[in-house]
Amino acid sequence: MKDVAEVRELKENRYIIIDDEPCKIISLTTSKPGKHGEAKARIEAVGVFDGQKRSMVSPVRHKVNVPIIDKRTAQIIAVMGDKVQLMDMETYETFTMDVPSEFKGRLENGEEIQYLEAMGKKKITRV
Repeated sequence: MKDVAEVRELKENRYIIIDDEPCKIISLTTSKPGKHGEAKARIEAVGVFDGQKRSMVSPVRHKVNVPIIDKRTAQIIAVMGDKVQLMDMETYETFTMDVPSEFKGRLENGEEIQYLEAMGKKKITRV
């Protein structure tokens, strides 16, 4: 799911969609308007799911897509090598995810984790 916001409304540590990927804004700088132009903003961001650095330059009046990021809690049902089976604590939906490299060997059955969900993708953020 996406929302729309003007570039001037964005702030650091918020989210934006660049190249169809939800990204967290690292830095945001604006330039003054020129003689015949309008002020521009330079946005540096890092992909939430792939970790790639992305940047964009846009006039501050332009509208951009902003992802709706859902922070949720889940319980670990089973750890199966590089995959983990989880149950959402609100909806009781069960699903399987890849285990991120920073959490390999640290997940145990019955433990609660936090994960992000945006644009049909999911990622474990905290154990």
